Amino acid sequence: MSPSIATNTRVDLDGLLEFVRPRHHALLITRRADGGPQASPVTCGVDTQGRIVVSTYPERAKTRNARRDPRVSVVVLSDDFDGAWVQVDGEAEVIDGEDAVEPLVEYFRVISGEHPDWDEYREAMRRQGKSLVRVTPKRWGPVATGGFPADRV
Repeated sequence: MSPSIATNTRVDLDGLLEFVRPRHHALLITRRADGGPQASPVTCGVDTQGRIVVSTYPERAKTRNARRDPRVSVVVLSDDFDGAWVQVDGEAEVIDGEDAVEPLVEYFRVISGEHPDWDEYREAMRRQGKSLVRVTPKRWGPVATGGFPADRV
């Protein structure tokens, strides 16, 4: 079996969103109060405005950190650990309470499709006090795969 060669593919915003849309595993990286990184494994989607969206709770560290310092990074992973990935740096917005309900409906739709009972879903989001983090991409690295440098194979 021949070794795999690492790749780095530069993409524009449309290419980035095309890559991210079918992938829902990610790490959301926020900044702690002391400036250090805090990484949270999350499920993510891409909303109709091209923002990466993450459902969460207001008391979570990622939410508190994003409120304090909206500069965040999202590392979007493929389902296969050896698959392609990309780091997206952006600006986060946290939405809570009633303002979060319809964006959470969109979050569900972009990840899972239609819910059998949207009224029930909306009520569950209210009851659970869910929040939504929306990340507007500002810059991103290439879509990358791991492997050997081409000159070492």
